[in-house]
Amino acid sequence: MYQDEVILCAASAYEEKYYLNEDFANLPSGVKDELKVMCTLYTMDIGGILEVYYDEEGNLHFRTTAREGDFSYDEIGSVLKIKQLRTEKRDLLESLEMYFRVFFLGEEYGE
Repeated sequence: MYQDEVILCAASAYEEKYYLNEDFANLPSGVKDELKVMCTLYTMDIGGILEVYYDEEGNLHFRTTAREGDFSYDEIGSVLKIKQLRTEKRDLLESLEMYFRVFFLGEEYGE
């Protein structure tokens, strides 16, 4: 079904906007709120753009980018913040991976 990566959500410090892929509109509102807070706080702290996406196997990844010449973007802080998010949001991220594998990739629960 999915051959490439699929964006779950993203936030931009430049446009001060948050995006949730409409394919995930059926997620519980609490999960959607938690993703929004996580992404927007990241961009407020670090700057740039944060994308949370699935690879073709259903693993979640973080990707950050900054505009060329953006000296306010904290590249070192970005690495540390993503490490912190992976630790603090571990249960959420694992649940989202399972959700994607079951509902989008068609895997059986518990595979």
